[in-house]
Amino acid sequence: MSKPIIISASPHIHSDRTSKKLMYDVVIALIPTFLVSLYVFGIGALVVTAVAVASCLLFEYIIQKFLLKTEVTITDGSAIITGILLAFNLPSGLPIWMIVVGSLVAIGVAKMSFGGLGFNIFNPALVGRVFLLVSFPVQMTMWPTAVENNTKIVDAISGATPLGIIKEGLQFGETMSEIGAKIPSVLDMFLGITGGSLGEMSALAILLGGIYLIFRKVITWHIPVTMLVTIAVMTGIFWLINPEQYASPLIHILSGGALLGAFFMATDLVTSPMTKKGMVIFAIGIAIITIVIRLYGAYPEGISFAILIMNAFVPLINTYFKPRRFGSKIKSKIV
Repeated sequence: MSKPIIISASPHIHSDRTSKKLMYDVVIALIPTFLVSLYVFGIGALVVTAVAVASCLLFEYIIQKFLLKTEVTITDGSAIITGILLAFNLPSGLPIWMIVVGSLVAIGVAKMSFGGLGFNIFNPALVGRVFLLVSFPVQMTMWPTAVENNTKIVDAISGATPLGIIKEGLQFGETMSEIGAKIPSVLDMFLGITGGSLGEMSALAILLGGIYLIFRKVITWHIPVTMLVTIAVMTGIFWLINPEQYASPLIHILSGGALLGAFFMATDLVTSPMTKKGMVIFAIGIAIITIVIRLYGAYPEGISFAILIMNAFVPLINTYFKPRRFGSKIKSKIV
C-alpha cells in the first residue's frame, strides 16, 4: 500500500511578512500626503489627524479590553490606518468632538462589531466618514481652501472643492469654460494647492505612496489602475461629447478622493476581493458608481459611497471569481 499524501490546512507558504508589517507599510505610504496637508493647513491638519488616530486607538483598546475581553491588538497598525484615513476624509476645521464620534463609529460599529481585523465587511474609515457626512452635512462640507501668496500658503478660507464648484456652476447654467476660471489648474491639483479634505491635497503625494505600496507588494496594480482607467474612459466619453457640460478626465482623477480611494481605501486587504479578476470587477464597479454620483447625484463626490456599495458585493465576487481548487476537475465541452 502506497504511503498516503497528507495535505495540511493553508497557508502553505511561509513568509516573514506579517499583518503588522503590512499595516506599517501603509502608514509609511501615507506620510507624503500627510506632510502636504500639514504644509497647506498647518496645525488644523495635525489636530484632526492626531485626534482621529488617538480616538481610534482608544476605542479599540476599550472595546477589546473591557467589552469583548479579548487580546488587545492596537499595536498591529490597523487602528492607526483607520484613524489616518478617517482624518484624510475630513475638513481640517472639523470640531474635535465630531472627529471622536466618527472614530467611534469607524472602530466600534464598522470594525469591532464584526469581530475586529479580518472580519469587517466595510471599510471602517469610510463608514465613519459617511456617518459624519449624513449626520453633520454642514460641518462636513465646509472645506478650507488654500490661499496662495507669493508661492507660499499663508492662510485658509472656507470654500467649495473643485468638484463642488463644477457641480454648482453647471446647475446654474454655467459652462466649463466659465467654471474653469474658478477652480485650481490641473498643475495645482497635481501638486496640492487646492481645497478639500486632508487627503485631497496632492495627487503627486498620493501617487508616491501608492507606488511605494505596489513596490512593497502590499497591494497590486489591479484595483487602482482599473479604477482610474475606467474613470478616465467614462468621463472622457462625456467630455468628448460635450466639453462645455462635462469636466475633463484629468479633473475627475486629480480632484476629489479618486486617487486616495483608488490606492488606499479600495485596496483594503479585508474588504476587497481575493482574486485578480475579482479586483478588476470590483474596481470597475467603484468607478461606474463614482461617476454616476458625480454627474447625476446630489453630492459632487461619490468615491466613499461607491467603495462601500462595492464592499457589500465582495463576498459575492469572491464566490464567483475564486481560484480553482487544487486537484479539482476542469469542466470541458466535447465538440
